[in-house]
Amino acid sequence: MSQTPTKTALSKDITNFLKQGKAIAANRQNQPRLLFGIDATASRQTTWDAACKTQGELFKAAHQISNIAIQLCFYRGLNEFIISDWLASETDLKRQMEQVSCLGGQTQILRLLRHAIIEHNKLAIRALLFIGDACEENPDQLYNLAGQCGLLKLPIFIFQEGSNRKASDSFRTLASLSGGVYTTFDASSASTLASLLGALSRYVVGGKKALEMSAQSGDKIFLEQLKN
Repeated sequence: MSQTPTKTALSKDITNFLKQGKAIAANRQNQPRLLFGIDATASRQTTWDAACKTQGELFKAAHQISNIAIQLCFYRGLNEFIISDWLASETDLKRQMEQVSCLGGQTQILRLLRHAIIEHNKLAIRALLFIGDACEENPDQLYNLAGQCGLLKLPIFIFQEGSNRKASDSFRTLASLSGGVYTTFDASSASTLASLLGALSRYVVGGKKALEMSAQSGDKIFLEQLKN
């Protein structure tokens, strides 16, 4: 016949439960966080499958280096802006990525930046990564938010697909104002994007010092532009 737990045993169980809860909370507080924004409008459709596969390398690189928490955000269609939970499981991240598909619509970079600032004020984000090919919004409004990101120590890393000149000018300024990095890639060159994503993962975990110690090709591109 089983015995009824004593008050002492129950007290110990409750204490252990509370300790575990505090440990989990502390781990979340210290876990490096990366916000990953994607342009999923129709202009990226022709190269989407290749780019999507390579973007998945971010998750692999992140978990090879450290347990980075990543929130996936993407916009498309008529004012559609999707935000995932903060995810630390490579499986969950890949599953989220596989569900993203392209749909015609305007860019929503302003919305992405506003969201990043809100999240950063809740709990610090090490970096905002944005991958896209176009910018159709008021540049002055974008620059204002990028400047705010700079003051908040939230660097924006922009990887532009293609060579749209108008987008290039805006993206380069956004990255500079935030203290981040701007670069381009060709979706047909998986190795280039994978290298950039690996460098970003190292930065999120160890900052600029981690890049200086590594000095791989992607790291060198970052080091030429990073201010902090």
